Amino acid sequence: MAENPRRGGSVAQRKIVDTSRSVSWDYLRLFLACADSGSFRRAGKRLAIDVATVVRRIDRLEAAIGQRLFNRLNAGVTLTDDGNLLAADVRAMERCSLDIIRRTKIVDERVRGVVRVAISEGLGTYWLMPKLIEFQYANRMLTFELNCTLELTDVSRLQADISIQFNRPSNPDMIATRLGRLHIFPFVAESYQRLFGLPASLHDLRHHRLLQQVSPQLEESVFVDKLNLHNFEGAVSIRTNSSSALLYAVERGAGIGFLATFALALGARLVPVEIRFTHFHDIWLTYHPDLKNSVRHMVVVGWLRRVFDPQRYPCFKDEFIHPVALIEQMAETAAPVYGRGFIAAEPGFDDGARNVRVTPAG
Repeated sequence: MAENPRRGGSVAQRKIVDTSRSVSWDYLRLFLACADSGSFRRAGKRLAIDVATVVRRIDRLEAAIGQRLFNRLNAGVTLTDDGNLLAADVRAMERCSLDIIRRTKIVDERVRGVVRVAISEGLGTYWLMPKLIEFQYANRMLTFELNCTLELTDVSRLQADISIQFNRPSNPDMIATRLGRLHIFPFVAESYQRLFGLPASLHDLRHHRLLQQVSPQLEESVFVDKLNLHNFEGAVSIRTNSSSALLYAVERGAGIGFLATFALALGARLVPVEIRFTHFHDIWLTYHPDLKNSVRHMVVVGWLRRVFDPQRYPCFKDEFIHPVALIEQMAETAAPVYGRGFIAAEPGFDDGARNVRVTPAG
């Protein structure tokens, strides 16, 4: 007689309960990481565990449960049928435990306590932090824990309370709101322009040095597709995962870097490169529905909506606005931060960019 699939789920749940007596939750968490990433190596990197330990713990988990959970392939791992059943039940357990933890944190109705916000490094450092200082003055009992990262953050797993990222979350249970768009434009330092000139078209880029930022939230294919590059060899001089390092390299004349269009409005002494290249990332605000019951979290959510409001800050509008035009449009609302601790300064060095005046092409 065919086994009832519902009974199969119950058997799997009983096995998890039995296994929990001999296998720690860390093993099951590692199991989910391997299932999500499709690779023992990537799962280990995410959890800061070496791959040999990952394999050893998965072997122990399979032995304890008495089932083979993964198909080991050259390109990675995939879940077996038993692995899929176990993954569904472990995810259900994880959701229940996280809901309990989340609800225990919503106990104080005053604007006090800790709020953890994850955001990309560039937006966090150059856009959010200058405004956060003023917000903190008005909410002295609130601890705003700012995690600047380009790694994807899963708020459903309590990696942060609130996330601002470039990828729309795939979990339908989370509240996700598109705040606006971050537009990207190529820039160089005045010193680079004096030494190498400026490209007049995408075709001319082959004679210049490019600076590239890479991260899980940034599509590397954009460099290939939009810049018409057949390969990176000889074209990219510096590749980094850091927005601050990218800005530093651009300011020091290392090459052409692709930065947020608000760079000039915030005081960066750079020259826009007119090669008919634009790109954008949608900005997504994400948090768990349970946080709607927390006053302090909703205060922060409301503030984040305001500081990314496209009507107040035109740089986040859906339509592209040239970086030079943004200088005037954001003169009263953008707090200059470039050049106050971030400019790649050198004693006695003046690249002549302080008085540069540029106008949009066309």
